[in-house]
Amino acid sequence: MATRANIACLGAGRMGRGIAVAFAYAGHSVTMIDVKARSAEDFARLEADALSEIRKTFSSLSSLGLLTEADVAPLVARVSVVSTSRSEAALSDAGMVFEGVPEVVELKREVLGSASRQVRPDTLIASTTSTILVDDLSGAVEKPRRFLNVHWLNPAYLIPLVEVSPGKATDPAIIDEVKVLLESIGKVPVVCAATPGFIVPRIQALAMNEAARMVEEGVASAEEIDKAIRYGFGFRYAVLGLLEFIDWGGGDILYYASRYLEGALGSDRYRAPEVISRNMQEGKIGLRTGAGFLDYSGLDVDAYRLGRLKAMVELLRHFGLARPPILDR
Repeated sequence: MATRANIACLGAGRMGRGIAVAFAYAGHSVTMIDVKARSAEDFARLEADALSEIRKTFSSLSSLGLLTEADVAPLVARVSVVSTSRSEAALSDAGMVFEGVPEVVELKREVLGSASRQVRPDTLIASTTSTILVDDLSGAVEKPRRFLNVHWLNPAYLIPLVEVSPGKATDPAIIDEVKVLLESIGKVPVVCAATPGFIVPRIQALAMNEAARMVEEGVASAEEIDKAIRYGFGFRYAVLGLLEFIDWGGGDILYYASRYLEGALGSDRYRAPEVISRNMQEGKIGLRTGAGFLDYSGLDVDAYRLGRLKAMVELLRHFGLARPPILDR
């Protein structure tokens, strides 16, 4: 695929607009295709609304210092909106196509199937579904070897992470090609199996439900819980991944803490998975034993710890919480 491949988005809604901003910002031409048949007047309103929102988004990025106000117009000019009657020309020129229509299996299959017959044989095709398994859609796509799911986190133009989920028919070389494209626009792709919830939505659903449950139980106010998340939970996991954090403290700590919480709160939702017990039996506790979920063999542990602590200090400075010591004079 060309470094600056033309991008097509099936749908001109929230997801299509976010993807358009991300790619236009990185130098690509983007065409959003309205997949719904409309009158000329209705299409004109949709087009004006989409381009207006994209212009406002770029203006907001200007106010945040990511670009200048003079950059806004040329960036917006890279984005166009076409009606479904003009989709063939737009799709025939696309290096990659992202589907972003509502979460209805039949609608997605219809839109993807039609697009796959209009693009070039080497054009990559991706759904952006957050709920539907890729293999429930791939059967509608011609040459499904070039099809996979690319799940963006909103706002798509800001959040670095993109979850890439291949299907059974996806060619591994296509996965690599998509990762290279995403990295070229400043994204951080991760590959995960085609499973409900992918990675982030599956974890965050548990965390959000537990936060809501604590409000319901009167554990703390919503404000206090959110403060705890910002300055404790989120602070640590901006530097250490969840599994890395298990290794940092030791898998045995999680094992015993989970057993206590399961009993004290009377809920098996705190029960540790079998892999935690298995790692303990195999001596894979984490940093202390040189292996856990991650492999630390040959690692300069002191330098590694110092590097992670340095990143935390930078976050303290970001939050305005890094203070000099108080010394007796």
